[in-house]
Amino acid sequence: MASSYRLVLGTGNPGKVDELQALLADLPIDLIPASSLEVPPEVVEDADTLEGNAQKKAETFHRHSGLPALADDTGLEVAALDGRPGVHTARFAGPDATPDDNKRKLLEVLDGVEDRRARFRTVVALVDEDAVHTFEGVCEGTITTAPRGDGGFGYDPLFQPDGFKQTFAEMPPDAKNEISHRRKALDALRSFLADTD
Repeated sequence: MASSYRLVLGTGNPGKVDELQALLADLPIDLIPASSLEVPPEVVEDADTLEGNAQKKAETFHRHSGLPALADDTGLEVAALDGRPGVHTARFAGPDATPDDNKRKLLEVLDGVEDRRARFRTVVALVDEDAVHTFEGVCEGTITTAPRGDGGFGYDPLFQPDGFKQTFAEMPPDAKNEISHRRKALDALRSFLADTD
């Protein structure tokens, strides 16, 4: 891969930007956060799938910047809710919901539910010229009965990955990044980029 490879990160979420930068830091890529673009485009995430939203964001930022663009969409899929909120994870409590609203709603709908299995699923889309490549990562876990921890973002205080006693929000960022759904999707991306010379 050429050392001059520049890649636009198609997200306005600072938590995602931090994770993407940390996870791709050792690659010879110049990462360009969306916030550093002049008038970054607004993208309505109205696709029916995580893949659709990730691809739509990456294509929009690619067209806007003329550079390769990377975007992801992540869903929390809860077994007892038949995979919901899924593609509606960020809007679970309504179109203008805050992360706290979403966490409260999830705890309410799972109140008294014994089966608290869940998984985070991330789909990453890379758009370069007219090619679209997608990569997926999954992290299995359970939903806690109350928020724990101050780190991370979104549902992290409620998600305890399998094999660990801490929620994502209780883990140091580097520990979360070692096992996360986003890490697994980006590992597949890394393999692809390493083969792109």
